[in-house]
Amino acid sequence: MENVYDVVIIGAGPAGLSAALYAGRAKMKTLVLEGTKVGGQIAITSEVANYPGSIHDATGPTLTARMVEQADEFGAERVKDIAVSVDFTGKVKIIKGEKGTYHSKSIIIATGATPRVIGCPGEVELTGKGVSYCATCDADFFQDLEVFVVGGGDTAVEEAIYLTKFAKKVTIVHRREELRAAKSIQEMAFNNPKIEFMWNSVIVDIKGDGIVESAVFHNRVTGETTEIHADEEDGTFGIFVFVGYDPVSQVFKGCINTDEAGYIITDSQMNTNAEGVFAAGDIRVKTLRQVITAAADGAIAAVEAEKYITHAFKE
Repeated sequence: MENVYDVVIIGAGPAGLSAALYAGRAKMKTLVLEGTKVGGQIAITSEVANYPGSIHDATGPTLTARMVEQADEFGAERVKDIAVSVDFTGKVKIIKGEKGTYHSKSIIIATGATPRVIGCPGEVELTGKGVSYCATCDADFFQDLEVFVVGGGDTAVEEAIYLTKFAKKVTIVHRREELRAAKSIQEMAFNNPKIEFMWNSVIVDIKGDGIVESAVFHNRVTGETTEIHADEEDGTFGIFVFVGYDPVSQVFKGCINTDEAGYIITDSQMNTNAEGVFAAGDIRVKTLRQVITAAADGAIAAVEAEKYITHAFKE
């Protein structure tokens, strides 16, 4: 069989790039399927303050660029393609992509997770026209405008704080009566004069003709429904959604064990239930999804993949 890789890494976020670095350094014939973008979620992160060794001006794109450069230097190949089907039953695994078919002795799944949507009318139609899932990408469009941030976890509150650098007012809309974010992050938000809170509330409709012009809010405790319109002078406002993520694991359904949410189940060595198939980063069941844990997962997965190949493909 022609062009059989030692390892094919599906996904090019911190987990996938870390795996590529370690696999390439171990002289494994390595291929990374990049998907839609290199870097995953970190590529759209404005600041990376909690990654050990990161400097004050470190950003997601700069960290990603360094990871890519390292992986390239160690000989990892990269191809922009998206896996549409997989066959993990044989000793040599098969991945069919939109652009090609790939064969490999081992697989590392590092496809990550995608932002979850509100699911209300108008959200899809007005995405990119006032509705956003990335403050870093779109904050500048709302300079001196009002914005609403949906969510109450770490990401939602951190992004709300970031948005105060641009917006004239930020309202955090949370379905409960208290935030789920870490206390230190909550304290920063409560002390920020630009941030207000709308408790026990959800957005049930987003309206506008080509741009967000109003949104309907429902109070889950009182049952009251209120429609808030954009200021006449502004003409619009922003809605930033941070209500969690969904794992990108659909293509592996039926051949890899997952939990109820779709996250891939692994052991501490990143082994899945399929022999020679590993998972790393946000795609797997874990308690902390951060750049540092994704990178660690990727390193472990690559090392374990090398061990697997050494034993499974003895001549």
